[in-house]
Amino acid sequence: MNDEVRDILYVAQSATAENFKQYAGFADMGGMPVTVEVVGTIKWFDVTKGFGFIVPDQGGEDVLVHISCLRKDGFETTFEGAKITCEAVKSKRGWQVVRVIALDTSTALHPSQMPMPRTHATVVPISGLERMVVKWFNRLRGFGFVHAGEGYPDIFVHMEILRRFGFAELKPGQEVLVRYGYGSKGLMVAEVRPVDGLQPPASH
Repeated sequence: MNDEVRDILYVAQSATAENFKQYAGFADMGGMPVTVEVVGTIKWFDVTKGFGFIVPDQGGEDVLVHISCLRKDGFETTFEGAKITCEAVKSKRGWQVVRVIALDTSTALHPSQMPMPRTHATVVPISGLERMVVKWFNRLRGFGFVHAGEGYPDIFVHMEILRRFGFAELKPGQEVLVRYGYGSKGLMVAEVRPVDGLQPPASH
């Protein structure tokens, strides 16, 4: 490697979000991955799919962030609108996060505040938060049922509701807190929360 190329790579590796767009073109020089520090905002993130995208503050291509990368650096998940500082490299498929430095969710829009997806009817809750047990849930089919115990009616829960509140799935016997109301499937879950108030469990 000659001195000129070495100098260019050094500058590119030192780039931050302020000059991310300017130096992005150097990422493939010499066949070496170049790490660029990016500061941006989470455009969207789907915990079920396990990935999302970042919009760099200073423009340029969206940056892919995978849930495994978040968890490797101590962050369980993230939400739309969160501010993130990370390191990214450019692959054949575009820019991708390799290390999360900081994540500020104070500006994030929690899934419960987001508009209801069009694939699922709006359910107006008629109950407070009640402790329920998962009777059955099929992730592939995208729905399941919870109930308050033997002799109580089954309450339909849709995958879209789980996504809104940060759950990847439910497991039979798992306890959750739910609000429910009447919808196209009879009694339906309108809100779901973990019983301990911590981050919902992720799928493995």
